[in-house]
Amino acid sequence: MEPMSEERRVAGIVLAAGSSTRMGRNKLLLDVGGETLVRRAIRLASDAGLHPVILVSGRFREAVEREVEDLACTPIFNPDHETGIQTSVACGVVAAPASCGAAVVMLPDMPFVTARMVRTLVERHAETDAPLVVSRYGEVNAPPILYDRGLFGEISHMRAGCGREVVRRHHDRAVLVDWPADRLRDLDRPDEYEAVRTELAGIGPRPGDLP
Repeated sequence: MEPMSEERRVAGIVLAAGSSTRMGRNKLLLDVGGETLVRRAIRLASDAGLHPVILVSGRFREAVEREVEDLACTPIFNPDHETGIQTSVACGVVAAPASCGAAVVMLPDMPFVTARMVRTLVERHAETDAPLVVSRYGEVNAPPILYDRGLFGEISHMRAGCGREVVRRHHDRAVLVDWPADRLRDLDRPDEYEAVRTELAGIGPRPGDLP
């Protein structure tokens, strides 16, 4: 998909600064459906028309950046990655060019998020001009989440809460986009990875039918 026009450009912020403690190895390099999680996330953001795609790295900076060096993305390093995910979100919004009117924050370890889902968030923002467009899976709000540029300053000064506090403060003006609950699957442990790898290989049942 072609990048969006200058007047409605939306950046993608891919958070890849975690330590993968529960997985026991760098999960960003795990193969799911024929490509690593981090490559899939960058491709998905590009396919959704996000530009630029900003990759925020941390503990595994060297390996992660090497894995995506042939892809169209802007890698940045979060020196405070050990203090929590919110510092990575802050790094991402600070790095977003002034030409971007919004940014979509994404997690690589959610393999059932699709480009269509991301595009829908961008479309809803264009239609409503809402400060937040939040994915909702059943009763749970989770990424991908679109933040309007008007919230960037607030986000850049937060050091805790994973963005939940920003969502809470502006919830009355947020647009919620509902997705099947089984799209909310992240990979934190080896057993979760093996289950998803099996599903995507076509051996077991696949969740949902959203393209």
